[in-house]
Amino acid sequence: MEFCYPGLSSASLEITDSAAGADTSLTGVFSGNLSSDMSEGSTWRIRRYGFCGMRSKKFNGFIDLDAYDTIAMKIKGDGRCYISTIYTENWVNSPGQQEDNSWQAFVCTPQDRWQILKIPLDHYLPTWRGNVIEAKLEMNPARIVGMSLSVNAEGGVPGAKTGTGDFRLEVDWIKALRTV
Repeated sequence: MEFCYPGLSSASLEITDSAAGADTSLTGVFSGNLSSDMSEGSTWRIRRYGFCGMRSKKFNGFIDLDAYDTIAMKIKGDGRCYISTIYTENWVNSPGQQEDNSWQAFVCTPQDRWQILKIPLDHYLPTWRGNVIEAKLEMNPARIVGMSLSVNAEGGVPGAKTGTGDFRLEVDWIKALRTV
């Protein structure tokens, strides 16, 4: 099956043998190119461009993180700001509403240096199609159905690398922690 997308950004996820610190282990490398160009002849009306992401398969059942309060990850980046997303079961049970709830937090990476980043679950903000929902909502950590990492050409936090061009994020591991 052939798909036709208007944007020309590209990405891949490669699993490699890597020396992450003192340990030799498998590392995921999420890399590609963010582009603001459109496919020639595209009739799509797009307001956003320059986006790439990787998402887990929808879990069979739920991942229950109710006993944990933090997501930790060992990563090495390129100075860009990435987005960590947790998907939970949809709280709106209306006909036609198939999308899961999404909760997002920024993952800011120093360039070419491994770091362990800890994001408290209560720092993940409720979002709808990448926009923060201005409502007092709480994530249900007992009903997680998937996770993702993504990158945008625009946005992020002040001081982070932005714009079109190549990106690279290495992920050694992602874990749930109980810190309190």
